[in-house]
Amino acid sequence: MDDVDAVALRQAYEAVLVEVDAGGFGPPADGELGADQIVAHLAANDELMSEATEAVLAGSPFAYYDLETIHRPQLDALVSECGGLDGLAALLRATSQKLCALAERLGPAAETSVDTVLREGFDLDVDDSLPWGRVLDLHTRVHLPMHLAQLRALRRQPHLA
Repeated sequence: MDDVDAVALRQAYEAVLVEVDAGGFGPPADGELGADQIVAHLAANDELMSEATEAVLAGSPFAYYDLETIHRPQLDALVSECGGLDGLAALLRATSQKLCALAERLGPAAETSVDTVLREGFDLDVDDSLPWGRVLDLHTRVHLPMHLAQLRALRRQPHLA
């Protein structure tokens, strides 16, 4: 896998952003993330992925990506800082564009191993050194679609607060 599928990555983000722009989300089930927290999570994740991608592009002998460093208090602070879903959508547009632009530059560097910790529900459980292109592929094919499905569920079946 010499190249990251940046087109698929951009399309996955576009699908999420179309859903976010449509709005009309209900409250989440107990213990679940709300739409604003999901978007904050994705934007914060983009920052972490961009840092790792920049390290790979710079030829760093050590790069890591650990999504477990982001917790609900940080998400809630980001929601507050951005002033809600509209501000978060603008932030996600910026962070996703940056990550996609960096991913497009990877080329053969996509094979660089990156220590990766990524755990979300039962769909994603990674704690290993993986080629960075593989991590970006998991983000494109599993992580973003998982959160897109969460957003859609928040619209279709609003839960009681």
